[in-house]
Amino acid sequence: MTYRIGIDVGGTHTDAVILDQNSNLVAKTKSATTPDIGTGIQKAIAACMQQSGIDPAQVTHAMLGTTHCTNAIVERHGLSSIGVVRIGAPATLAIPPFTGWPEDLKNTVFVGSTIVSGGHEFDGQRIAALDEAEIRRAGREWKGKVAAVAITAVNSPVDTEDELRAKEILAEELGEGVHFSLSYEIGSIGLLERENATILNASLVEAAKRMVDGFESSLAENGIEHAQIFLSQNDGTLMRSSYALRFPVLTIASGPTNSIRGASYLTNEQNALVIDVGGTTTDIGVLVQGFPRESSLVAEIGGVRTNFRMPDLLSFGLGGGTRIREMGKDVQVGPDSVGYQLPQKGLIFGGDTLTATDIAVAVGQASLGDAAKVDHLPKPDVEAAYKRMIELVEEAIDKMKTSADPVPAILVGGGSILLPNEMAGVSKVIRPANFDVANAIGVTIAQVSGQIEKIYSLTDWGRDKALADAKETAIREAVAAGAGEQSVEIVDVEEVPLAYLPGNAVRIRVKAVGELSV
Repeated sequence: MTYRIGIDVGGTHTDAVILDQNSNLVAKTKSATTPDIGTGIQKAIAACMQQSGIDPAQVTHAMLGTTHCTNAIVERHGLSSIGVVRIGAPATLAIPPFTGWPEDLKNTVFVGSTIVSGGHEFDGQRIAALDEAEIRRAGREWKGKVAAVAITAVNSPVDTEDELRAKEILAEELGEGVHFSLSYEIGSIGLLERENATILNASLVEAAKRMVDGFESSLAENGIEHAQIFLSQNDGTLMRSSYALRFPVLTIASGPTNSIRGASYLTNEQNALVIDVGGTTTDIGVLVQGFPRESSLVAEIGGVRTNFRMPDLLSFGLGGGTRIREMGKDVQVGPDSVGYQLPQKGLIFGGDTLTATDIAVAVGQASLGDAAKVDHLPKPDVEAAYKRMIELVEEAIDKMKTSADPVPAILVGGGSILLPNEMAGVSKVIRPANFDVANAIGVTIAQVSGQIEKIYSLTDWGRDKALADAKETAIREAVAAGAGEQSVEIVDVEEVPLAYLPGNAVRIRVKAVGELSV
């Protein structure tokens, strides 16, 4: 018998599960997230291994979902020093790299940037010759100063030649040990957002290495030394740790998507709302055909506009540890939380802070701790506070629905015990078994994906040939990320005609998904 272990690191709890080769739950645990993250992961793995009693050598796969890279950007901490090359002069000189970035984030990562001539039109026609001399000059200037370089060329998803040549030149000048982020591998068509995503990816290289090294150490400390390691992406699928080291930006927002995938697995629901209530926040996402609905909006990460795929999520400050103030008609729910300190600070546990969990216990919705410790709270005030908590959730549900019709809602996360069995806009409330570790289950059962987005001239390619090329590329990406080649299938194809471009142009986006390679 072989086993998989999956860990999801949240702001409040680190959850871990072990599943056998038939995806049956063998062990589960929740432990407090620690400031250094690694200690919490190590403890969660140890608790699961002890509970299951299995031989560490039987663990063949280990999966991690974490907000580590998101936190690095938000906190401006542990980021890499980078140089930025944009290939697109004279067409792209008006708006330089880092435009619109928060000044403190830019100052944390910036070593230098340059815009050089080169790049292509959407149909592959060259804009200008690549200025190799300027790229070489920038490389000499940055030698010894940069840990990574972000390279972005105009329409590189159509023609990758200039980005690859720039990488060759810079590798000669900078020597070994410098990471290169190429925009054609990361973002979609739009230049500035693709460039931003590429810069963020380059800045996360060292943070990702610490994350992967820490995970490997935590596994090794528990005797798990030969498991294949995967990290979760923000579309609810997995990628090998080696792939994650190249594209750490794809792990951003992966936590909520694990809960959405776990909710689908635990309930067999393919289309529903997923309400994930943690210790600090509630995240609402939408299941579409078993995967998180992708957002159509430009994604902002740490104040930076990007254009890579992100789940459509609505997060707000309601969780098990949310502070409740101003009881009565002026009740204030959050948004701050006592987080992982709930067992010490909540009233029902003998603390001195009124939390959302205390209110849920006082109204009889939840049963934990010592209910007698909230008996002194005036009943009308308690009911008013609980009503406001539910209103926050119902307002968020309304914002995430695409029609007025009631839809099923799956409740997951340890804090979901706060919510009632009936809510406005919901046809039925589903509470699956093991709802409290749905996020860890989601990362453990996840598949591996690859995605391609590219503009084709149908006049040159023809529709059938263009679609076949896009599908083939997406399948290659999925295999590179760790999918077994025989199991990969195309799950999503999107064609958008681009009337403003000549040559019968169309933007094709294809997603391929497969099972983990053994």
